[in-house]
Amino acid sequence: MLTDRQKLILKTIIDDYVRSAEPVGSRIIAKKDKINYSSATIRNEMSDLEELGYLEQPHTSAGRVPSQKGYRFYVDYLIEPTTMNHVEIENVRDILFKRKAEAEEVIRNTANILADLTNYTSIVLGPEVFKAKLRSIQLIPISQASCVAIVVTDTGHVENKVVAIPPDLPIYELEKLTKILNAKLQGVPLYKLSQSIYNEVLVELRKNMEQFEHAMEFVEGIVTQTTHQKDNRDFFLRGTTHILNQPEFKDIDTVRKFFNLFEQNGVIVDLFSNQTSSIEVKIGQENQVEDAKNCTIITANYVINGKPIGSIGVIGPTRLDYPKLITLIDYVAKDLSQALNQLNKE
Repeated sequence: MLTDRQKLILKTIIDDYVRSAEPVGSRIIAKKDKINYSSATIRNEMSDLEELGYLEQPHTSAGRVPSQKGYRFYVDYLIEPTTMNHVEIENVRDILFKRKAEAEEVIRNTANILADLTNYTSIVLGPEVFKAKLRSIQLIPISQASCVAIVVTDTGHVENKVVAIPPDLPIYELEKLTKILNAKLQGVPLYKLSQSIYNEVLVELRKNMEQFEHAMEFVEGIVTQTTHQKDNRDFFLRGTTHILNQPEFKDIDTVRKFFNLFEQNGVIVDLFSNQTSSIEVKIGQENQVEDAKNCTIITANYVINGKPIGSIGVIGPTRLDYPKLITLIDYVAKDLSQALNQLNKE
């Protein structure tokens, strides 16, 4: 474990490096108000911190920079709580609460908020629809031959599908069919819908509809379109070019690797899925994807009815203002959860 003096010097180096992006020398540290040690003492401690793996020394400089191990220790033990300013709070609340919007629009707007407030690439993972439960189905005729099927889940996800009405299914039967589907399928997980229409819906259709075979065929089509993309997951990506403002990303090869991350949906979902109930910070080599090993990813879950349904987060260089970003992401995740829960009750 580090001594109190080593902790103070490490924290001071990281704070300065995050601000300046320049290697930090002992003279710079000695001039800080909270540091009461000589340059010689600081140099010795910096050498020890380097030997322990918390600092690194670029070949072209006498100063030191934090290692990924140093950032990890900083995040786990040294960062101090910070607060958001009034303007940031108002910007978040104005977008999430003051304007009526559908749940998916609120989620999409959250990615814009994060990108604007952090100046980093921001991502919001949409709800994991496949595991969601059915809230309601509406069947709205648009012609004698077709209707719009609106499927709403308990996570606020909405799917609109234009589906053909079987020729032998009278259009006036759609209202009765809608009532049966909502009575029997409400609260059923999407992945169980196919099973439930045979166990629950078919019996009711036989009792209440003359053309129940055609009605059943129609329902099967709706369920298939709702669940067939179970492995897909929406995400909203904003501020990808913000990374070009960072000195660590001036090299063409580094930039190429960064943008490679966004070419496959599965990679993004894996990187930004938060497996914890709190803020999660993955630094450098802690990211399993090779092209993300020089980046930090900070994520937090948002929840509906106490259940995590998606994640928000930012990706940037390991040289981040961790206290500010952790506070901001935590705040936005909680406000997003509150906004979605309000929409879910309406």
